[in-house]
Amino acid sequence: MIILLLDIGNTSVKIGIADQQTILTSYVMPTDIRQGSDCLGLQMTSFLQHAELAEKKVRAVLVSSVVPAMNPIVKQACRRYFQVEARFAHLDLSVPLINGYAHPAEVGADRLVAAYAARHLFPDSRSVISVDYGTATTFDCVTDDRYLGGLICPGIMSSLSALSVRTAQLPKIALIPNNHTPIVGRDTVTSLNHGFLFGFASMTEGLLARLKDSLEGDVATVITGGFAQELSGVLHCVDAVHADLILEGLHLLWRHGITN
Repeated sequence: MIILLLDIGNTSVKIGIADQQTILTSYVMPTDIRQGSDCLGLQMTSFLQHAELAEKKVRAVLVSSVVPAMNPIVKQACRRYFQVEARFAHLDLSVPLINGYAHPAEVGADRLVAAYAARHLFPDSRSVISVDYGTATTFDCVTDDRYLGGLICPGIMSSLSALSVRTAQLPKIALIPNNHTPIVGRDTVTSLNHGFLFGFASMTEGLLARLKDSLEGDVATVITGGFAQELSGVLHCVDAVHADLILEGLHLLWRHGITN
């Protein structure tokens, strides 16, 4: 028995393949609202084949989506290729947190699911903060079982893309932490690499320190997203790194039988 988990973001779609106990593997592809349901269905089928799981039946598909135009594509693909109805977090899957947002419907499903997974990771901490390095960098706060809200900041790649618009010869950078402290760059690649890596690390550390001052009790922190692993090497204020935190949250929703 297989459960498919889809984290649909503005830049990429991460697809997790799980069994009852754990997430077995995951794949990433670009978000493309122009693709048809057949294209998506065949891609998901090929991922199952690559994972040598094509013979097992897909029992459920759980989705976190912040791209509404992708939702009908996902629904049609799952019906045709797996004969299951895709279930969407925050739409027909309740996230079991009290939503403290002023307008609860405005919260992205990804933020709620990540916060729920973070809450589950640290059940003994009064408060938790999840940080997601995606198209935007988001900080989401939970105290007890209440989602409080958070912060939305520039994302690493979107910031780099914005800079490249004004810079004709911007070189490619890898954001590899080859040093634990920033150095004075004597070439453009080093200057960019350390500027972005330690700049976002400092932003994370500074905002976490300020947020912790406003939250109640012990505060645990977890980071996720595309550059979480790279940043973890230079951050000094993070309790856990989970690259697939949203997929983990979706899997928890399925394991706990959460429905509306």
